[in-house]
Amino acid sequence: MATRKKAAPEPVPCSDCGGSGEVPTTVLVGRRRRPVGKQTGFCLTCLGTGTAIDA
Repeated sequence: MATRKKAAPEPVPCSDCGGSGEVPTTVLVGRRRRPVGKQTGFCLTCLGTGTAIDA
């Protein structure tokens, strides 16, 4: 009789980026570090994968 393989669990989306792998970061310019806009940045929690990393 053949044994059945267990299905792999579904990956959980990252809580910081919501599964996109990118987070908004503020762009600062000048000596007084004025905020002038936002750009997308690499999510350091999930390392850009969009899934939560088990630690």
